[in-house]
Amino acid sequence: MTYQEMLDHARTCSGPYCRACPVCNGRACGSSVPGPGAKGTGTVAIRNYEAWQEVCLNLDTICENRPVDTRFTLFGHTYALPVFAGPVGAVKLHYGDKFTDQEYNSILVPACAQAGIAAFTGDGTDPEVFAAAARVIGGSGGLGVPTVKPWDRDTIFAKIDAAKAAGARMFAMDIDASGLPFLKGRTPPAGPKTVAQLREIIQYAQLPFLLKGIMTVRGARKALEAGAAGIVVSNHGGRVQDGTPATAAVLPGIAQAVKGRMAVLVDGGIRTGVDVFRALALGADACLLARPYVTAVYGGGAEGVALLTEKLRGELEDTMAMCGVHSLEEIGPEALA
Repeated sequence: MTYQEMLDHARTCSGPYCRACPVCNGRACGSSVPGPGAKGTGTVAIRNYEAWQEVCLNLDTICENRPVDTRFTLFGHTYALPVFAGPVGAVKLHYGDKFTDQEYNSILVPACAQAGIAAFTGDGTDPEVFAAAARVIGGSGGLGVPTVKPWDRDTIFAKIDAAKAAGARMFAMDIDASGLPFLKGRTPPAGPKTVAQLREIIQYAQLPFLLKGIMTVRGARKALEAGAAGIVVSNHGGRVQDGTPATAAVLPGIAQAVKGRMAVLVDGGIRTGVDVFRALALGADACLLARPYVTAVYGGGAEGVALLTEKLRGELEDTMAMCGVHSLEEIGPEALA
């Protein structure tokens, strides 16, 4: 199977909302929710994508002619490249009835581990979604990041216990999911958390803990104060609030404020290895891609995940070579025009 064949096949089974576009830029899906669209006007997902395209690179091929190294280490584990599959929930509702969340994660998690990266898994109102994802992560040697919604304390503690028992090596919370419509008025309740509440949760976890949904320097500093080992600069793909800036626009300031004291990851509109390079040059340690990995699973299963990951790796390698850097540590703001 080729990458194009994978996309073609995804179009036959990922509807009616997702069209598996040649470039997943948010334009075709707009504000389609249910579906992969963004909230309100649907422009935030588009803004995320377009902001990366405005970041220009400096070519520099007067350098040593030697292989580049895309390996990336986070919390003691080395990955093939600084890329993670992002967490996605309710795939049957938003992307088509080919897979349930449990079936989707059972393909994605081991396929990512086989490809040398890891997947963040989603959460939902059905407790079995998270529990099943934790079991798959455990079965993949702990390579995966169970991601919990901002439920009440006792629910989060129970999910942490389940993830640790299954063998998870790290944990995440998409704190901005408190803005998702389907979480409002639920039992158990979900919503924003104070620094003190987050500190209690993170101390209970006793695992490297990532807070996803950070869009300001102030938010990053509060995550650091709470004891988070890392953050994901993210506006939830535009799905929780209309009118927010692109992640590429806020990343440099956030990275400057907390880099070196916590891991800085970023998502939102990242679609190629060139975009990954851009993100690292702006201060990120690694990137998450969510929608493209859904298309990969729908279009090609485990083979689709391998095809997308290899495509990203090749694009990142080519970009590093053409910009005169040979390791991820060498990628910095001087690589940008």
